[in-house]
Amino acid sequence: MSDSKQAYRQRLGEITEVLRRHGITRGVTPEKLRMILEELGPTFIKLGQIMSMHSDVLPKKYCDELMRLCSDVSPMPFDEVMAVLEEAYGFSPKEIFSEIDKLPLGSASIAQVHKAVLKNGDKVVVKVQRRGIYETMSRDIGLLHRAVRLLPPVSIKGMVDLDMVLDELWHVAQEEMNFLSEASNMERFAANNKNVAFVRTPSLYKQYTTARVLVMEYIDGLRIDDKDGLLAQGYDLDEVGQKLVDNYIKQVMEDGFFHADPHPGNVMVDDGKIIWMDMGMMGRLSAHDREMVGKVVRGIAASDVGVIQEAVLALGEFKEMPDQSRLYEGISNLLAKYGRTDMGQIDVAEVTMSLMEVMKENYIIMPHGLTMLARGLAHMEGVLAKIAPDINMVEIATAHMAGLLFKEKDFKKLLKRGGKTIYKSFYKMLEIPSLAADILEGYLKGQTRVNMDLHASDDLARLLRRLVRNVVMGLWVMALLISSSIICTTDMKPKIMGIPALGALGYLVAFAIVMYVFLKHIFSKK
Repeated sequence: MSDSKQAYRQRLGEITEVLRRHGITRGVTPEKLRMILEELGPTFIKLGQIMSMHSDVLPKKYCDELMRLCSDVSPMPFDEVMAVLEEAYGFSPKEIFSEIDKLPLGSASIAQVHKAVLKNGDKVVVKVQRRGIYETMSRDIGLLHRAVRLLPPVSIKGMVDLDMVLDELWHVAQEEMNFLSEASNMERFAANNKNVAFVRTPSLYKQYTTARVLVMEYIDGLRIDDKDGLLAQGYDLDEVGQKLVDNYIKQVMEDGFFHADPHPGNVMVDDGKIIWMDMGMMGRLSAHDREMVGKVVRGIAASDVGVIQEAVLALGEFKEMPDQSRLYEGISNLLAKYGRTDMGQIDVAEVTMSLMEVMKENYIIMPHGLTMLARGLAHMEGVLAKIAPDINMVEIATAHMAGLLFKEKDFKKLLKRGGKTIYKSFYKMLEIPSLAADILEGYLKGQTRVNMDLHASDDLARLLRRLVRNVVMGLWVMALLISSSIICTTDMKPKIMGIPALGALGYLVAFAIVMYVFLKHIFSKK
């Protein structure tokens, strides 16, 4: 028997024994699943952590429990650490480091980190990959694929493509195991935030970094959730919380490249700056996805079911068109629960997870970037609850997108008084041309269906046509008046009698349309 087959059989026996000991045939509760994964070792712990981001696949209670998976595992012996370093460099690590602490700063499922000092005296952190972790995870993924093929048709297998999920998990795990990818992430993140005065990431020592070893600057800061420590050093916790969220919203909405695992151990505060650590797992959102996420935020702010539904359908992937009435009802029920809540009291992570549940019930699969975002938001809410409970991400996100953050000091009061009405009216007005175009396109393609049966007389038909024409004319007038008013507040040239010519032209056209409708109405009655 070959060594590989023997290893497979041995590992299969270990897995079978763990499952038998936990009584897998009697069902799997969230707590039992977490304990099974912890007992199965580093590979399954990492897979469980990745699965916790898949609220579009697993029920929320399972995701919440998997987020509690302990990432601290038994460290590698120090002689193994030195052996990995020597294999990675091709020579003794003593030629690079004058000293390496034998006791690790932390030990996780894929790697562990040690404090060290370079020959030039720089204090650094050395991240060393576990020996044989790639082979171990590859073997375990293979075993899981075999297990999927043995599942009965009545299981979850019929609702979720488990092979696809496992492939995605393996892809994420591979990316995290390649420290050159993490190094690239660090460089990209630093470039994206180079103009943000209160944000930085540890400097990368690229010349000493390989696929299995990462060397970066050592920063002796405070954990973001160390409330007592931050207060002792004179930090304003509300300011820290607001800057933390503002930067995270920037990462998501502007950069489309965000930290996917911002738990307190990966975010520090040092010298008045927020330090983002561990770039092994980063989320990515396309420009289209960011636009739709913005729509969801506006929909929540305005309690607008239609806006949220439109964004969800544009974001999701589905084998067949979902029942839109059922989806609408699900979103309506969600907003009925949160819509009357003051924006300053909305738990954005809870709302996001609830929305993911609605999507899952309607068999809508979210892009991987959004499932990672849901996990990130949960971590952010946890940090805010501890250090700055009065800070709310919905408010900051809304203000950020409007370009008002740190400029309008009373934006919270504004949102409380009339923000929902303002957002709903404004964005409905902006979306009228796009909505009309979508309807027309659908009509031309023969895809538009009207869910009513009208038996109308010729008089009624003429009345409806006149009504539609007048509504369209009214929308044009409203758009012209609003745009012309905005233009008149600027210093645009040329001007006519001190008024921008383009604004004056808009007013004239609006007046002409009004007169046309008025005269048409008068003569139609004769």
